[in-house]
Amino acid sequence: MPYEILKRPLVTEKLVKQMERGHYAFIVDKRANKVEIRKAVEKRFPEVEVDEVRTMIVRGKRRRQLSRRGVREGRTAQVKKAIVTLKPNSEQIDFFASI
Repeated sequence: MPYEILKRPLVTEKLVKQMERGHYAFIVDKRANKVEIRKAVEKRFPEVEVDEVRTMIVRGKRRRQLSRRGVREGRTAQVKKAIVTLKPNSEQIDFFASI
């Protein structure tokens, strides 16, 4: 594959609580589909088995910046998120092991 599927894990307060139930979130490439995401997670973390993958595209937010030259308007980048659910008998992913 010419592009990297898993960009980075997504860690928020809500998702840390979801991790206890086996749900993990990743920022993924916008061109990746659910089958590719499943294979990428199982390849990156060989001890886990993926049960379900849900994806969503999050639109960028509008931003304004005041400068000497006036108001500059733009948008933040659009991203695709994937929520990966592991099988109940699978090992858990530990994002914080290397900290």
